[in-house]
Amino acid sequence: MLLGWGFGQGRHMPSTTPKGLFAMINPRGWGSKLPAGIVPLAPRRRLKPALRQRRIENIGLPMTLGRIGSLEVRLAETARDVKKAQKLRYQVFYEEMAAIPDALSLISRRDRDDYDTLCDHLLVIDHDAPTKLGKPGGRVVGTYRLLRQDVAERHGGFYSAAEYAIEPLISAHPGRRFLELGRSCVLPAYRNKRTVELLWHGIWTYVLHHKIDVMLGCASLEGTDPSRLALPLAFLHHHAAAEGEWRVKAVPERYVSMNRIAKEGIDVKRALHALPPLIKGYLRLGATFGDGAVVDHQFGTTDVLVVLPVEKISARYVDHFGAGAERHAA
Repeated sequence: MLLGWGFGQGRHMPSTTPKGLFAMINPRGWGSKLPAGIVPLAPRRRLKPALRQRRIENIGLPMTLGRIGSLEVRLAETARDVKKAQKLRYQVFYEEMAAIPDALSLISRRDRDDYDTLCDHLLVIDHDAPTKLGKPGGRVVGTYRLLRQDVAERHGGFYSAAEYAIEPLISAHPGRRFLELGRSCVLPAYRNKRTVELLWHGIWTYVLHHKIDVMLGCASLEGTDPSRLALPLAFLHHHAAAEGEWRVKAVPERYVSMNRIAKEGIDVKRALHALPPLIKGYLRLGATFGDGAVVDHQFGTTDVLVVLPVEKISARYVDHFGAGAERHAA
């Protein structure tokens, strides 16, 4: 799947926006005043039905989810925004790393799949950085893809279900709302605390707005030879495995054992050093990991499933971002 910057992916086509819904939002037209807190859709901008649907579902979220200096985090608003995220993903996954593009991705120079039409796309934009063409307006330097359970269930389920048997997990928690995170990447020059913190501030704002109870998705270690990843895989298996009601197992046909070194033989310091930064970040937040890894040959990675109930997030991180996500609010 992805290298250490990401979680989850997706598929299938979205449903169209219900007829008349925009009139219900603002029956008096673009020029009229909306109730406080409601952000109107941009005038004269033709959006695809899926993007219109996403924007309707996110009414009430601020346009800017957070800001640190010249960096802003927000959701993609247009098809052009989504294309910028896809181009960034292509640059990181295919040009920098070892992913193998299909014909469509190779021609378009974008990492794309059907799930892009269903998901919300979180963007970090550096407003002080020119675009590739040297024009002002800022550049997308980081992205995350977000897929809520209610959307996934209308269109065939979560991407992670192709690698992990997550349906029993979801069925065991009928009153909880799940969110799949994926396709995460950041440009090399921005792989620092400030950018990652802003991404997570955006996710936290989104989680609070949509009343998400559980986050999950596939995080990745670089390489497709599990024997070379024995130390970090064994560490996650012995020290951070999801248990009881949160345990999830890789699908049988793709299951790769993570129990590759006995617990007493693990050098914890070396194991932590071998983990990608994102997986270490999930550990600090309080995440646990599924049973079994999955090799993703297209992306040149070995995936592990991250399970993070919101109630398990370390209190110090909740305090850091603020119970209402006010720390980096614009």
